[in-house]
Amino acid sequence: MKGLLHHVEIYVSDLERSIAFWSWFLGELGYHESSRWSEGISLKLGDTYIVLVQTEEAYLEPTYHRKRTGLNHLAFHADSRQMVDEMTKKLRARNVPILYEEKHPYAGGKDYYAVFFEDPDRIKVELVAPSIDEKNKE
Repeated sequence: MKGLLHHVEIYVSDLERSIAFWSWFLGELGYHESSRWSEGISLKLGDTYIVLVQTEEAYLEPTYHRKRTGLNHLAFHADSRQMVDEMTKKLRARNVPILYEEKHPYAGGKDYYAVFFEDPDRIKVELVAPSIDEKNKE
């Protein structure tokens, strides 16, 4: 367990909107709600959890932008390319913009099969299929 990610805490501009997005997406990956309180929620998978907390009014400006110093994006493992394709369809059905649409699903390169999209605060999120090399190691 040493070195594995324990948790990520994300301050969000609109808690309910972020809960709707992240609970759905992370639920698709097997996360479940482990706790909720008036200012936040915790979503857990195994020993790792993601916490969403409402940003205090005094700190809502300037808004988040991934090009500023700080978090750029979160990337999650998919089981397969089929899972990436299925998630892409679900994201589109929910009107979640797919980033780098013109290069999708190879926006990360010819051996990087993924869907790139944004959460309600425009945090970039990736769902990445195992590479062919990774599949051959199994």
